[in-house]
Amino acid sequence: MLDESLLDTPEGLAEADRRGLLRGAAEAGARVRTAVRHATEAGVGDLKPDGRPRAVLIAGPGAAATHTADLLGTLAGAGSPVVRLAPAGVAPAAGALRWELPGWAGSVDLLLIATPDGTEPSLTLLTEQAYRRGCSVVAVAPAGTPLAESVAGAHGMFVPMATAPYDQEEPLAASSPGVFWALLTPLLVLLDRIGLISAPPDALQKVADRLDHIAERCGPAIATYSNPAKTLAAELADALPVVWTEGTSAGPAGRRFAAALAELSGRAALVAELPEALSAHSALLAGPLAASADPDDFFRDRVEEPPALHARVVLLRDRPIGGLTAAPAARDVALSHDTPISELEPEEGGELETLAELIAVTDFAAVYLALASRA
Repeated sequence: MLDESLLDTPEGLAEADRRGLLRGAAEAGARVRTAVRHATEAGVGDLKPDGRPRAVLIAGPGAAATHTADLLGTLAGAGSPVVRLAPAGVAPAAGALRWELPGWAGSVDLLLIATPDGTEPSLTLLTEQAYRRGCSVVAVAPAGTPLAESVAGAHGMFVPMATAPYDQEEPLAASSPGVFWALLTPLLVLLDRIGLISAPPDALQKVADRLDHIAERCGPAIATYSNPAKTLAAELADALPVVWTEGTSAGPAGRRFAAALAELSGRAALVAELPEALSAHSALLAGPLAASADPDDFFRDRVEEPPALHARVVLLRDRPIGGLTAAPAARDVALSHDTPISELEPEEGGELETLAELIAVTDFAAVYLALASRA
């Protein structure tokens, strides 16, 4: 059950936030600026690339590396395939995970390593393997870790991760907003330098400014009625989120939201892209999860019986209303099954700005849902 009263109690939220999730979300803009500075100091701006790599391989543990690969692959398009190297192993512990380069990887490929830990032995071995194969290696991880030494020995480039003092107080959540932006930003700077994506310094400054703006709109001191993140968290209190995305860059935001809901608040969510989502989830909305599926719910004992779980559509869009859109059809499908719908659409701006806004608002919503559900 969600304690909605806690959403409007900043002191209570701060007390419940033992992992610094709200601080990570609020400081996302600062993390971007710090990460850009670290990338510059590491020498990314001095690189003299000789064409694009054949493929970009990304290795790292947890949701942060997964979301980073997803977003970079979306931004890069067909220019160079972005491939995440999924780990194998018997447990998600640093010493148990194993990464391997694919057999075809060689001197025309680029290996990116993104980890908030840096002590994983297999990532050190992966760096050495890439060096033997002739792959270029760039890593983002905390400074002073074994991975930093390994990358230096392999003549690769190491960028210290932008961290905060409280990061060491509690184990970092892989879906933490602070971790995500600290790992992603240096790689944006790098891939812009080699011409794979467009993320110039002024665009990243706008991303940081947009993240600051969202932190002001969605911060814990802002009441629920005027706070889009708290509003979304309250709407999803007793619902199964069915996340529909529209527009290329909204896809990674929706997938990150679903993963953050699962990791931070223990909530299952479904995610799909429009227009295919309408056929993929039509049977679901017509089944027992539809709001109209339980006509006897009116007579439920509000004190003793928990509410039935019903679907709620969350529509994330990165397109203007006037463009070609499946949003009207999505609304019709949802409402025809008495399924409520929440919509998020960013303010105008560049692709990175609008994507950052969708990620930031849904990150705050996932955090609020996690904190208020555990009170």
